[in-house]
Amino acid sequence: MNSVSNSGLSGRSLVALAVLNFFLADARDGLGPFLDGFLATHGWSPMTLGIVATLGGVLGLIATPLFGALVDASPHKRLLIVIPVTLVTAAALWTLASPGNASVFGGQSMTAIVGAVIGPALMGLTLGLVGESAFSQQVARNEFWNHAGNVFSLACVYAATIVWGLNGVIGLMLITALAAIIATLAIRPDDIDNDVARGLTKDKDLANHPDDGSAAAASPSGYSVLVNSRGLVLLALTLLVFHFGNAPMSRLIAQNFSIQLGTPFRTTAIVTGVSQLSMIAMALLAPFLIRRFGLASVFIIALCALPLRGAIAGSVPSFGSIYPVQFLDGVGAGLIGIATPIAAERILAGTGRFNVGLGAVMTVQGIGASLSNVVAGWLTDRGGYGLAYWVHGGVALFALALFMLGREAIAPRASAKLNDAEPKATRA
Repeated sequence: MNSVSNSGLSGRSLVALAVLNFFLADARDGLGPFLDGFLATHGWSPMTLGIVATLGGVLGLIATPLFGALVDASPHKRLLIVIPVTLVTAAALWTLASPGNASVFGGQSMTAIVGAVIGPALMGLTLGLVGESAFSQQVARNEFWNHAGNVFSLACVYAATIVWGLNGVIGLMLITALAAIIATLAIRPDDIDNDVARGLTKDKDLANHPDDGSAAAASPSGYSVLVNSRGLVLLALTLLVFHFGNAPMSRLIAQNFSIQLGTPFRTTAIVTGVSQLSMIAMALLAPFLIRRFGLASVFIIALCALPLRGAIAGSVPSFGSIYPVQFLDGVGAGLIGIATPIAAERILAGTGRFNVGLGAVMTVQGIGASLSNVVAGWLTDRGGYGLAYWVHGGVALFALALFMLGREAIAPRASAKLNDAEPKATRA
C-alpha cells in the first residue's frame, strides 16, 4: 500500500465511507423490511413469507463464508460493494414490477447470494482504512450513518408513497443505489491497506515484535484457526440463538399491522423507523459503553432486550405497542450489530482471517435467522402473532445463558498495546 497523508484519508476516504454507509442502508437489502408488508397486502400468507425468508437466509448463509474468504484475498474491495448493490437493486425492481413466484423467489434468492458479500466487504474496507486500534470507534460511526440513512430513507418512502405511490419507491431505490456506488468509488484505493483489512494488522505486528520495530505483516493463519477458536465458536452459537429469536419479530409486526391498516409501505416505515432511531442512539452510546463497562456488558444489555421486547409485543396488541417494542429492537439488534465485528476482530487479531471469520459467524447466525422464519410462520398460523412474539422473545434467554458461560472468550478485552496505539485516521 502506498503511504497516504492524514488529510487525504480523513478528508476524502473516511467522508466517502460515511456517505456510503448512509446510502447503503437502503441499497444493500433491496425491499428489505418493506417486502413482507408489500407481499402480505397481495395475499401472501405468513407461512409462505416465512418460506421466502428462509430460502434467502439459507442461500445467504452458504455464500457468506465463501465471500468472506474472497474479501480477505481480493484487493478490489470497492468492486465487491458496487456489483452487489447493482444486482440487489435490479432484483428489488423486478419484485415490485411483478410480485409473482418467479420474481419473489428468484429476486430474493439473488439478493441473498450477492448481498452476502456486502457485509464482509464493508467491514474489511473499514478495517483497512482505519486500522485495528480505531476499528471499534469506526464501526460505531458506520452504524450511526447506516441507521441515519435508514431513517432518512423511511421518511422519504413514507412521503413518496403519499405523493407518487409505488413509482416514488422505485425512484428512491434508483437514487440511493446510484449514490452508494458513487460513494464507494470515491474511496481512494491507495488508502486501503489490504493486509490490515484481513486482520494482519501493523499494530498487532508491532505488539508481537516490540524490539525490532518490524511492521511487516505475517502470513495468514490456516483456516483451522476458526474452528479451534473457542471464543469465535461461542460467539457464533450465541448469535445463532439470539437471531433465531430476534429475526422474525419486526417482520411479524410489519405483517400484522400492514394487514390491519392496509398501508404496507407507510406502516412498515413507522415500525422500522422507530427501531432505526433507537439504533442511532445506540451507535452514539456504544463507544462510551465499551470504554466504560467493556464489550461484554454491551452484549449483556443487547441480549436482555429481546425477552422484554417479546413480552411487550405478546401482551399489548394495539399499534401503540410498536414504540417500546421497536425501541428495544434498536437496543438489542443495534448493540449486537456493533459488538459482533469488534468481538470477531479481537478474537482473530493477527491471524489474517478476520473477514472469513466474520463471514463464518454471520453464516451461523444466519442459520438461526433462517430457521426462525418458518417457525414464526407456523406459530402465527397456529396461535396468532401473540404466540410467536412470546416464543421468539423467550428464546433469547438461552442466548444470554450461553454468553455468560463464555463471556471472557467471546468478548476479550482489547490489547493494552493496541489501545495505546495511535489510530491511523488521526496519525500525523
